[in-house]
Amino acid sequence: MNSIEQSNIAAFVLRIGLGVMYLAHSIVLKLLTYGLAGTAEFFVSVGLPVWLAYGTFAAEAIGGILLILGIQSRWVALALMPALLGAIIWVHAGNGWVFTSANGGWEYPAFLLLTSFVQVLLGDGAFALSRSTSLPRLWAATP
Repeated sequence: MNSIEQSNIAAFVLRIGLGVMYLAHSIVLKLLTYGLAGTAEFFVSVGLPVWLAYGTFAAEAIGGILLILGIQSRWVALALMPALLGAIIWVHAGNGWVFTSANGGWEYPAFLLLTSFVQVLLGDGAFALSRSTSLPRLWAATP
């Protein structure tokens, strides 16, 4: 297997893992564990608008499905990153590193943010239903 094939398989494995994690975080945690009303109540308790709870739930659920299917994975991962950054800064930063801390530390959202960024860089990988377009170059080629 050459390095291009390995990279495509790696991007595929990452894409599936991220998709499953986003789905679990939305469906299992926000919907089945806390309920959407409970999730909305938590968002309000930390000073966020109620509509953001429902938007976050929908973005994570839809984004997870799109990642698993391999539909514009690069752009989906990029679109989900601001919510993770917001969760780290707004909710979890003051709770310590470990996610099992009271109100959850920032290790889990930070890891999802990092792996989402890697997905943005790698693109769809193997077995994708559609191919993401390339991101604009943010740096100049060096000689």
